[in-house]
Amino acid sequence: MRSGRQWIAEYSESHRNPTNKLLHWICVPAIMWTVLALLWSIPVPEALQLHPWANWATLFVVVAQLFYLTFGVAIFVTMLVVSVGMLWFTAWLEQISPFALWQIALVVFVIAWIGQFIGHHIEGKKPSFFKDLLFLLVGPAWEANYFLRKIHIIS
Repeated sequence: MRSGRQWIAEYSESHRNPTNKLLHWICVPAIMWTVLALLWSIPVPEALQLHPWANWATLFVVVAQLFYLTFGVAIFVTMLVVSVGMLWFTAWLEQISPFALWQIALVVFVIAWIGQFIGHHIEGKKPSFFKDLLFLLVGPAWEANYFLRKIHIIS
């Protein structure tokens, strides 16, 4: 299995154009949130309804965090904080919105993916996930890696 550094290096190969990178800085977190919101919206069997956060989105975050452990402690912790923040935002939005959570998430999902594909068209390279679906999890870690390097947490 590849190391976190190898995943990020390979992901970076198709994300060099400044416009594509900017679109990814906007669209990757939006897509990550929409996936969590859509999973949050899937009904949980009654026998498993122990807590409002005991749902498919939280389970997905737990599994994704196991993958992020391979990227090192700093990225693992960053992704955990981001994921919990997104779950909190999802729970809050579900309570205050007059629209169904899945409807909001679906609209944002479509718009964000359009942005991603525009960025890759400008870049002239296919999205990495066409090669391996795990790259869908690498995108957020790639952004975390950049941020942590910028603030000198990792080198």
